[in-house]
Amino acid sequence: MEKITPCLWCNDNAEEMVNFYKSIFPETEVLDVSHNDGKVLVMIFRLNGQEIMALNGGPIFPHSEAFSFYVACDTQERIDHYWNRLIADGGSPSRCGWLKDKFGLSWQIVPSMMGELLKNPRAMPVMFAMAKLDIAALRAA
Repeated sequence: MEKITPCLWCNDNAEEMVNFYKSIFPETEVLDVSHNDGKVLVMIFRLNGQEIMALNGGPIFPHSEAFSFYVACDTQERIDHYWNRLIADGGSPSRCGWLKDKFGLSWQIVPSMMGELLKNPRAMPVMFAMAKLDIAALRAA
């Protein structure tokens, strides 16, 4: 069976992006690097078990919210860790657990029990008012 690997189009900063993710997700490993004229062209890396290609294609195609990474966290501490690290150095928070990192890539940092929390109809309006999700506040709704 063919393997499907997402490809992230980068603005000539694939190596910086991969190193940034390695600093946040220590399980990340670089699997392969291809060069063109002495510069990194493609990096294949594994981010917490997911293989990804980063392609240095230039500024032609910026990232958008149409593609995001979804990180399910078991504790508020893990949500805080990923949220704070991913918005550092130029990232930006959004709403309902969404953020953009400094490369413009969208992430969803959510409790792993989100489905269970949202079974309570009072939790949805509470979530809509949040940027970073707060498990205790969602449970208290």
